Amino acid sequence: SFGSESDRSDSSSTLVRQPLAGAMLPHRLLRGGVSRALPLRSQRPLSSAAAAALQHPPTQVTTLPNGLRVASQQTADETLTVGVWIDAGSRFETKESNGAAHFLEHMAFKGTKRRNRIQLEQEIENMGGHLNAYTSREQTVYYAKCFKNDLRQGVDILSDILQNSTLDQAHLDFERGVILREMEEVEKTVEEVIFDRLHLTAFHDSPLGYTILGPVENIQSITKAQLREYVQSNYTADRMVVAAAGPVDHAELVQYAGDLFGGFPQRTAGTPARSCALPKFTGAELLYRTDEPGALAHFAVGYEGVPWTHPDSLTFMTIQSIIGSYKRGEGLVPAELSGNRLTNSIVRNIDSGLTESFAAFNTCYKDTGLFGFYAQCEESAVAGCMGELLHGVSTLADCVTDEEVERGKRALKTVLFGSLDSTTAIAEDIGRQLLVYGRRIPISELLLRLDAIDATQVRRVARERLCNVDIAMTAPGPPRGPPPLA
Repeated sequence: SFGSESDRSDSSSTLVRQPLAGAMLPHRLLRGGVSRALPLRSQRPLSSAAAAALQHPPTQVTTLPNGLRVASQQTADETLTVGVWIDAGSRFETKESNGAAHFLEHMAFKGTKRRNRIQLEQEIENMGGHLNAYTSREQTVYYAKCFKNDLRQGVDILSDILQNSTLDQAHLDFERGVILREMEEVEKTVEEVIFDRLHLTAFHDSPLGYTILGPVENIQSITKAQLREYVQSNYTADRMVVAAAGPVDHAELVQYAGDLFGGFPQRTAGTPARSCALPKFTGAELLYRTDEPGALAHFAVGYEGVPWTHPDSLTFMTIQSIIGSYKRGEGLVPAELSGNRLTNSIVRNIDSGLTESFAAFNTCYKDTGLFGFYAQCEESAVAGCMGELLHGVSTLADCVTDEEVERGKRALKTVLFGSLDSTTAIAEDIGRQLLVYGRRIPISELLLRLDAIDATQVRRVARERLCNVDIAMTAPGPPRGPPPLA
């Protein structure tokens, strides 16, 4: 999948909480882009990676009578990943129900009509498996990792928690405290906070600007009825994908999904497909103070990006890769010698040590996108650092070279190919692509599309979408720093 938002929440039915491996690809593309590219001479490893990627078995897709799609790819592993990708997230909530999708993720593992919480955890433990979930702005995912002989049991557990969760009141009240503590931890991570507030700044008139966890008052007051209403409105078969990767027999997976997910309702005939109002990107500033002594200044600048299916989406990913990322003291090549022009400019024009890091990001949604950069620096360097980054983005409209574009494309290919290194990552790629594209794009097609991008196309996109346009900016203290955007 190409450049998605970060997946904030992560719940587990076992006692271990860990991130979904497959979510790392969009997270890396969002929050650090691609680090400085290798020299031009490093063609052999990329060619080998591309050749290996092209040898991947095809993705098989079957649509059940109720509209639910079942997809799988075989790999030579002993374990497999099977999960349910749902076209539902925080952007499909109301102001009053914001936080429901994430709350449901927590409640899913607290017991069903067939298995109480202890039985569910013991069953997963006895089969040597792992059950997990995450919520993003547009998608909710539940997945299981298990041995190949336990495929039906894994599908059965996923079906059970999605259709038969009890939403017990005692567990609901307990999870309020868990989520509030989770919120406290998120608030300690400046990067998480600043990206939430950048969404609020850019899309403040749309649910796309809501946080995934929801506000404190909603977490404290959300009811079982609100959770059930969210499920009934959003968990329909036509908005769901059962995806699996590993030693999976597709016919068996289709049979199990049909038996266990066939009861999911489909959209009623004559009922229009769910739609959301087109989010309006707003050029605005959101500045707020933090007075922590010695704290670095943080800021993020966002431009209106493009949807998943837009013809320029891959070009935006390439631009993100060209801008890349920088962290002081890290990297194989000293910043002064890097092939990244923006890194060179930051190091040359700003006093050494004042810029801690910067990274480009690119987030795609169904009907819009958010592109930009995030940086950390000393308070005295904010104006200079932001100025260099804004200038670096604008010069792509005139000065980007073929060499820079080729370097960016190779770095992007390395991330895309290197991310599909586990059954969980492959299942994530399948589920996400079927939801956003309606199909899984073959790697051969992706290579052709990337190879067709050249400096002329990058300059055109930068000129049309990154120059003389409104931008959104947010920055938490220190109190002095970012210059006015006007």
